[in-house]
This record gives sequence, structure tokens and C-alpha cells, in this order.
Amino acid sequence: MKDARGPDVDAIGRSSSPATRGKGDFMNEAASRLGIRDLSCRYGETLALDGVGFDVAPGEFVSILGPSGCGKSTLLRAIAGLEPVAGGEIRIGDRSVEGLAPKDRGVAFVFQSYALYPHMTCRQNLAAPLVMRELSALERVGAARLLSPRARAKHRSIAARVMATAQMLGIDHLLDRRPAALSGGQRQRVALGRALIREPRLFLLDEPLANLDAALRNRTRSDLRALQRRIGATTLFVTHDQSEAMAISDRVIVMFEGRVRQIGTPDELYRHPADLDVARFLSQPHLNVIDAATLRAAIGERTAHGDIVLGGRPLAAIDGVVAFRPEHAGIRRRHEPGLPGLHVVVDHAEHAGVEAHLFVRTMGGGEPCVVRIASEAIGQWPPGSEGVLQFQTGAVHVFPRAEAATQPTTPPARAVA
Repeated sequence: MKDARGPDVDAIGRSSSPATRGKGDFMNEAASRLGIRDLSCRYGETLALDGVGFDVAPGEFVSILGPSGCGKSTLLRAIAGLEPVAGGEIRIGDRSVEGLAPKDRGVAFVFQSYALYPHMTCRQNLAAPLVMRELSALERVGAARLLSPRARAKHRSIAARVMATAQMLGIDHLLDRRPAALSGGQRQRVALGRALIREPRLFLLDEPLANLDAALRNRTRSDLRALQRRIGATTLFVTHDQSEAMAISDRVIVMFEGRVRQIGTPDELYRHPADLDVARFLSQPHLNVIDAATLRAAIGERTAHGDIVLGGRPLAAIDGVVAFRPEHAGIRRRHEPGLPGLHVVVDHAEHAGVEAHLFVRTMGGGEPCVVRIASEAIGQWPPGSEGVLQFQTGAVHVFPRAEAATQPTTPPARAVA
């Protein structure tokens, strides 16, 4: 294998010979189960992965989500055997893959850069892993193919699988083109097809949609999820796009600084974030965070209807920060009794189609908050206009103050009578 980032990484897949594939029954149905135990990876003095552990069930689609540099791609490359590990265990199926070459791990890897052979047609790119795996050096020669019935049968089998894969991905009309003649979305489908044609038990996708425009990205992610359901391959999908991960995953693994912070279904992560970092990362475009003491000074601890309760706890008893998302906030000209309210001044608005995000600041120049409104209401809130920001008390999350220590907190705001 040459540079793991180049086209020669196509050696990843099933073993190079049927005899090797059968060794230890490694490519049986259990091979789609993935287990990671206390995995660590170092680059010099830098700990890229720090005690990572999780399990992925057969046929499950799991996204690995986190900011750039958190260790997502390193984790995928370690599973594929492209990065050495400093400690821990990787199990694919019922056995450890320690010491196994990438080609013997039963995985297929799709890189962000696609890594297609530029001098080959799409047909040849799709066939390449099968040719390398199933044909001897002699059988790849044109003369041998003509003379040997066995070689002819193998070539026919490969051609049939190439056509079936291309038809499944809707690229059968592109088979005789080279990558330079394809759009980004078409290249991405060829790269996926080249991985799928191996019939992998474990499918590793390292931000394969990152190079696509927004419209094509949304359409392709739905196609990818439908395709994964159809073939049933266990899939790990790396992304830093939270909406992408939440839209197509059975479960999501959230990583920060080489560690797993939370694992759960998209709904679990959204409704019950483990900490402030997770809540911030999953909030678009901004998580509103206010120090509890600041909030008490601004709005008090009671309304006409009784104690103010946030996240199931009385505001008077909260020692930390409260956080709420833009979709759980609203802005009005006047205070609505029964809901906490802060006087704010509008900074600007961002149109987002049917909805818009209104960026405001508490009176007194505090950290900005964001409110989601209907896009047709933008004209009602020009920059500099004042209003009352109110939020749903039941949708508030409460976190320790230490988690917000590196973030500016909102200074005292003018209370609403």
C-alpha cells in the first residue's frame, strides 16, 4: 500500500484471496459488529484519541460528530488500520483486528477527496478493487482473458457487478467517462460505488459530502442513508455538520479533544445534552447561555404565577448557567405574564428561508442571544428596535458554571416589570 490518502488505499477491503478471507471465518455475518475499547492514539506528544470506547451493532448507522481536530478522522483511520494505535482494542465481528493489515479487516473507506484513479474510466474505477482481489496478475492481461475460460468467467462476473452497482447509484450512464468529466456529486457516487462493490461488513465514511454544494449535499445524504438501509452494512460516518448527523443517524457519537462526550440517538442528544459543549455544538446558529445569578438579578425569582422553574429546578436554587435554543425563545413588544422576560435590542437578522434568526443583545450590551422567527416578520424588527425576549421554561438546560468559565456571561439586563 502506498500513501494512505491516495488511490492505492483501495486495497482496503476483503482479503486478497479466498483462502485468506476464510481464515478464522473473519468475513462471516458477525464481522459487521464493531467494538472499541479504551482506544488511544498519539502523534508525538499529542494525544489524538484518549480512551475512546463504544459499540456499534450490526447494520447500524452511527455518525461521529465534533469540531475540527477532535479526533474523528483519526478514529476512522485507526479502525481501518491506517493509523497505529497507542493502546486499547478494536474488534470487528468476534475478533480483535490487532496486527491485521487494512485489506484483511473487511472494511471499506471513502475519503473526503474521493481518491479516484484519474486515468481510469468510472467503469475501471469501480472494477479496480475486484480486479485486484479476484484476478491473478496473469488473468488481468488481455491475452489471458481471451484464452482462459476461467479468466473470461471472472471478467464477466466483475462486469456484471460493476453494472449492478452503477445502476443502484444511478451512474450507469457515466461508466465510460473519466473523473475529470464528472461533477462533484457524480465523483462522490463513483467513490461510494467503489467501496460498496466490495460488499463490506463495515463501511467507513470520512466526510464524503463535504465537497458538495448545499442542495446536492442534502439530496445525497438522503440517498446515502437509503442505500445503507438497503445493503445493511454497518456504517460509521464522520462529519462536523450537526444537522447532517442528526438527520441520517441511528445514533451519534459526539467527540471533543479526542474523547467521547456523549453517545445517543439524535433525539436524546437534542433533548438531554450531557454538557454545555454538546449543547452548544448541537444548537444552530447559537445557544443562548445566561448566568443564573445574572438572570435572577434581571427578572427575579417569581412571577405572578409562582416560582420561576427552569429545567425542573427553581431559579432561586440554580448555581450555574441556564441555556436555551433559538427555537425555544420568542420576542414581543410587551412582556407576557407568566414567562421570564428580558429587555433586548435588535442587532441584525439572518434570513434562513421559511424562518429567520434574529440576533439581539440584552439591554446593557451583553452577550448576543438569538431568537427564531418567521421570515416574513423580519421587517417588524429592524436593527435598533427594542423588545422583550421570553423563553420556554420547560426547554431550558442547566449546566455547572465551570463549563461556561471560558465563555463570557451576560451582564445584568434591565428587568421587565
